[in-house]
Amino acid sequence: MQRYFILLLGYQVLLLNMFFPEFTELGPPEVLSILSFVAFAVLVVNYILNYLPVSLSKKERFEGKHEMEPISVVICAKNEDENLTEFLPKILSQDYPDFEVIVVNDCSYDNTENVIDEFAKIFPNLRKANIKEDPYYKHGKKFAMLVGIKAAKHNRLVFTDADCFPASDQWLKGMSAGFTFEREIVLGYGAYEKQKGFLNKLIRFDTFVIGLQYLSAALKNKPYMGVGRNLAYTKELFFKEKGFSKHYHIDSGDDDLFVNNAANEKNTNVCISAETITYSKPKKTFRQWSFQKARHLSTAPLYSGKSKSRIAFNYFSQYLFYLSLIGLCLSVQTLMTLLILLVVKVLVQVIILNKASRKLNERDLLAGCALYELLLLFIYPIFHINKLFYKRVKWAN
Repeated sequence: MQRYFILLLGYQVLLLNMFFPEFTELGPPEVLSILSFVAFAVLVVNYILNYLPVSLSKKERFEGKHEMEPISVVICAKNEDENLTEFLPKILSQDYPDFEVIVVNDCSYDNTENVIDEFAKIFPNLRKANIKEDPYYKHGKKFAMLVGIKAAKHNRLVFTDADCFPASDQWLKGMSAGFTFEREIVLGYGAYEKQKGFLNKLIRFDTFVIGLQYLSAALKNKPYMGVGRNLAYTKELFFKEKGFSKHYHIDSGDDDLFVNNAANEKNTNVCISAETITYSKPKKTFRQWSFQKARHLSTAPLYSGKSKSRIAFNYFSQYLFYLSLIGLCLSVQTLMTLLILLVVKVLVQVIILNKASRKLNERDLLAGCALYELLLLFIYPIFHINKLFYKRVKWAN
């Protein structure tokens, strides 16, 4: 890392000499340019730390051969008859020697239970766990997760949502390969379906960069979160960590908060392969997405201090860079510096994201990555404001 800082410092000195070759003292234009160069260096360091590891990672990161031990897939469903009808066969048809699928029917009042029963006639490895409505006790998704985990026959558990489907029939093989004697948590990438419209690309880019951050951290043996759309851990670890007890009072967080509490440098693995991605249906409107993000962000206060610092540095580096460019607009002498920095920044961003976007099948997001990143910096404050006002729900994906 020291080498990167030295190279960036040399680059800044070179740019300063290029744009101000005859300066004898530091005036406002030179100071503004130096601040922008520093901000750019911080941003590049962020890209290197939080994005680059996925690009540099090998397809397989597993120690030696692995045995395909039996697996239990746990899916929680609440009024999901249409999604289960469409996606459940893709999970039940996985190319894996021994696995069961447990669908927890959580107080559904639609046709969810009948859909599960009909598929069970075709797939003997499908099991159902019913939760009946109790007027005296309102529960959230974590209770349904606990029911599914307790019902599982096998130690190795793989989780996804009812509105998700795997990219291929090799999904379980890939996730299973991440388990070893020490590795009890496997983090996969949960993407959103590609659909028409700018909002779809913005949602997917947000998901993509978040995925890069938590997968990169795990690749550096510093895991801090995962997503329930594509996550695996052992039943033994779940009960050893006392399940969701540390954050049961929070409606969300059955995935990221559990990983944040239970994951460490030795017990977590990463599955990065286009065949093992899961896809979920994205929100159709900005309002729906905003409420979804507000709910997700409600778990952030319970993250560990190191996790908060990692996430904060990512946003700090981006805001710092763009704010520094505002200063360059104040002087005619620095306008060329502004343009050069923007061009170089986009080039660096594209180079670093290029390979990762191929691995995670998000290649179409590369062309607009700089625009999406800038827009998210304006949008995220709205999400945080909504977090204060949105009506909390007990159960949501």
